[in-house]
Amino acid sequence: MDPSGGCPHADNARLLARGAVAPVVLPGGIEGAAVLGHETLREFLQHPDVAKDARHFTALREGRIGAGWPLLTFATVRGMTTADGDDHRRLRALVSRAFTPRQVEELRPRVEELTASLLDDLARVAAAGGGVADLRKHFALPLPMSVISELLGVGPEFRDRLHHLSSRVVATDIEPGEAVTANRELVAVLAETAAAKAERPGDDLTSDLIAARDEDGDRLGPQELIGTLVLMIIAGHETTLNLITNAVRALCGHRGQLDLVRAGRASWADVVEETLRWDAPVSYFPFRYPVRDLTVDGTLIPAGTPVLAGYSAAGRDPAAHGPDADRFDVTRAARADAVRHLSLGHGPHYCLGAPLARLEATVALERLFTRFPDLDLAVPERELSRHAGFVGNSVRALPVHLGG
Repeated sequence: MDPSGGCPHADNARLLARGAVAPVVLPGGIEGAAVLGHETLREFLQHPDVAKDARHFTALREGRIGAGWPLLTFATVRGMTTADGDDHRRLRALVSRAFTPRQVEELRPRVEELTASLLDDLARVAAAGGGVADLRKHFALPLPMSVISELLGVGPEFRDRLHHLSSRVVATDIEPGEAVTANRELVAVLAETAAAKAERPGDDLTSDLIAARDEDGDRLGPQELIGTLVLMIIAGHETTLNLITNAVRALCGHRGQLDLVRAGRASWADVVEETLRWDAPVSYFPFRYPVRDLTVDGTLIPAGTPVLAGYSAAGRDPAAHGPDADRFDVTRAARADAVRHLSLGHGPHYCLGAPLARLEATVALERLFTRFPDLDLAVPERELSRHAGFVGNSVRALPVHLGG
């Protein structure tokens, strides 16, 4: 795997042509595997002999993973994404009530309010910048970061720093020393927030988690509390940031598809679903581990192998999505033969925040293109610098002309 990332789709197509599973070499020469095919990945994500707990990670157990390994947080952070069975259900239950469809829908007015304010800010930035603004920095980022921060009770003074640290934690091209420093600082910032909430509880999820910990220590340990906050602050904004960014890129590059939405032949929700499939915000997600030797689509994956979920590859798998899988088509979801994408996961670890991500992205795109109907990229797509790493899938900046 190329630690510096880049557009994954050409490599995905090449690998998929060979099979649904590919052996890969992770940073540091660690042997792993990637599951790429849609149907194979769907089955793998819910396989009873596949675990998330890093005690099954052979190289880590044998001491072959150093403290500065760039993917270490994905394996060792204490929380629902690295837990199995009863532990996973316990941790997920503690936060799931904040992300039910009803609770998420109650956030709509706040999401709409934030969106309107950010669009005003975007217009001001563009006016000061000769008509050009970085949509990723000034719109796609602050919207989900503000929402998840408010849910967790994280103060505005921490948000820029938390985004910077989150982006370093998920990067795969980071140096060992920087990786250690970024992880330590991220934990320290969130521990400071938790300590403040322990002294002065508020109407937020962090206070609720602390109350659950204090009422019954068996329900949430100290490391699990901080690990849960780490996971939620990263997953709660990085994925939606990439989703909004990728959707804007897709619509600017496919004006006919944007016209279909404006004509009522597809919805903004359709745009979100097609973007999730066509240009998944998470390309290769770490890790799952077979607890015994598994043969997956004819390929042997030894027990303890770290396996990547190849969401970006599965989204364009022609075996599932047809010969036009490479085509961005906002009407695809309405087809009778449409296959639901896997870009937000599948099985017990399906993305808990999926309803919130969909709400934020749908509101953001509708309001953005209504306010700025002539919005377009300020540079050709090929000149956009790609995300640093093979986990997240997007671009580093998105300069746009707002038009009119």
